[in-house]
Amino acid sequence: MNTKGIPVSRWIDGVLEDKGNIVQKDNVRGMIFWGHAPNSQTRGKEMKKAMEKLDMLVVVDPYPTVSAVMHDRTDGVYLLPAATQFETYGSITASNRSIQWRDKVIEPLFESSPDHTIMYKLAKKLNIAEQMFKNIKVENDEPLIEDITRELNNCLWTIGYTGQSPERLKKHQKNWGQFDYTTLKAEGGACDGDYYGLPWPCWGTAEMNHPGTPNLYDTSKSVADGGLTFRARFGVERNGVNLLAENSYGKGSEIKDGYPEFSEKLLKKLGWWDDLTDAEKKLAEGKNWKTDLSGGIQRVAIKHGCSPFGNAKARAMVWTFPDPVPIHREPLYTSRRDLVEKYPTYEDRKSFWRLPTRYGSIQAKDYSKDFPIILTSGRLVEFEGGGDETRSNAWLAELQPDMFVEIHPRDANNANIKEDDDVWVATPEGARVKVKAMITRRVEAGVAFMPYHFGGVFEGRDLRSKYPAGSDPYVLGEACNTAMTYGYDSVTQMQETKCSLCRISKV
Repeated sequence: MNTKGIPVSRWIDGVLEDKGNIVQKDNVRGMIFWGHAPNSQTRGKEMKKAMEKLDMLVVVDPYPTVSAVMHDRTDGVYLLPAATQFETYGSITASNRSIQWRDKVIEPLFESSPDHTIMYKLAKKLNIAEQMFKNIKVENDEPLIEDITRELNNCLWTIGYTGQSPERLKKHQKNWGQFDYTTLKAEGGACDGDYYGLPWPCWGTAEMNHPGTPNLYDTSKSVADGGLTFRARFGVERNGVNLLAENSYGKGSEIKDGYPEFSEKLLKKLGWWDDLTDAEKKLAEGKNWKTDLSGGIQRVAIKHGCSPFGNAKARAMVWTFPDPVPIHREPLYTSRRDLVEKYPTYEDRKSFWRLPTRYGSIQAKDYSKDFPIILTSGRLVEFEGGGDETRSNAWLAELQPDMFVEIHPRDANNANIKEDDDVWVATPEGARVKVKAMITRRVEAGVAFMPYHFGGVFEGRDLRSKYPAGSDPYVLGEACNTAMTYGYDSVTQMQETKCSLCRISKV
C-alpha cells in the first residue's frame, strides 16, 4: 500500500507482465475505464491482449468509447452509461484554474446516471460508502453536489481549493456579466473584487472572501488581491545555497525578503500568533498553513502581505529527478544512431512503479533501416481526446471524415504514394494501421504525423458492427496509438507519443 501504484499508461503491463516481476501480490485482473479513451494510450496491440486477459472490464462513459469494441471478448464486459454535463450540475474547473457552477439542463436520459451517483453505488458495493460519504447528504443514491464541493473545500488546502464554496460559485454564475473579460475581476456588484471562478489558490475559508489568484506568481499584486510568490516547498537551503527569495517579495509584504512556509512556530517567532482568534489558536497549534483546518494561519499570513506557502526562488535544479538539470536523451526508437552514444537513454529498471521498465535494451537495437521515417502524433482542431464524442457530431465529423498520415512529398514520391491513397503505416513492434495519405510540406522529409482522435478500426479491420446499436460514431478510423511503440517518462511514466519509427507503404 505504500508503493507507488501502477499508472494508467502502464496498466497493460500490470496485466501481461510475469507475476514474479510485479511488486504486488497479483497481476491486474479488473479494469474500470471511467471517462477514459484507450486510443489515447500507446501500444494498442498489447492493450487488446490485456483487455482480453482481464477477468472484468467496465466502461463508464456517455459514449461506449473504443474500450467497448477493440477487444474480442464475449463476456465480462459492462457498459455503464454516464450522464453528460447537460444532465447533471455542480462545480467544474477550467484549465485556467477557475471554477464554474453549472445547472442541469435536462434529466439524465435512458439508464444513464451522473458520475457521483455511479461512484456512490460502487462505494456501496465495496462497503465503503458510509465512510466515503459520511459528510455528504445522499437521497435516492444521489449524493448532494454542494456537499461534495464542500468536502473538496475541507481537504484541498495544499493548492488553495478551499475558498470556493458552492454559495460563492453560484453567486458568480448569477452575476457573470459583472466581470471584466480581460482581468477576470468583478467591477462592482455582488462579487466586487473577486476574480471570476475564484481561480485557485483561493486561500482560507469561504468566509475569508479571498478573491482567487488569476495569475500565479504575480508579485505586483498583494496576496490578498490575487498576487503570489514562488512556493518554498523544498526547504530553506541546499548544499549551502539559499533557496529562499532574495530582494523579491509581493506587494504589501511586511517581510521584505524570502521566507519559509508559514507554521505555528513561524507565527510565534514573528509575533503574529495573537492575530489568531482563540478558536483558531486551538486548531492551529502544532500545525502549518496546509494542515491548519481553521484557515487561521493562512488568514494571518495574508493579513501581513505574505504568501502562506512562503517566498522562495524558482527551482531550476530538480535533485529528485534522474537528470537534475534536463539533458537530451535520444528516443528509444531513433533514426539518429550517431547520437545514441553521446545521448543514451537510461538503463532498464527492475521495479519502477511496481513494474520493470525497459530503456537501454530497446535503444540498443537499430530499427532505422527497416523503419526509416520518424513518426510523431498529436491533436486536431476538429476533434477532442479519443474522439468518440466529437466523431459522433455530424458537423465536426464532416470536417475530418478520414484518419490520415501526413507525409512529405519526397517520401511519398519515393514510395509511389499519391494524395488520398490508402497506405499501411507499420512500426517496429509489429503493429500496422491502414490510413489515408496526406501529402504535405507541414512535415519535414523523413517525418510523418498522425492524429490520435480516431478509433473503431483495428489494423484494417472495421469494428462498427461491434458497437451497441445506434451508438457508433459517424466517423471511424485507425487509432494511431495502435502503432505507437513502447517508451515511458523516467519520472511520471507518461507514455511516449511523440517519437517512434515507421515504414509507410501503399496498400
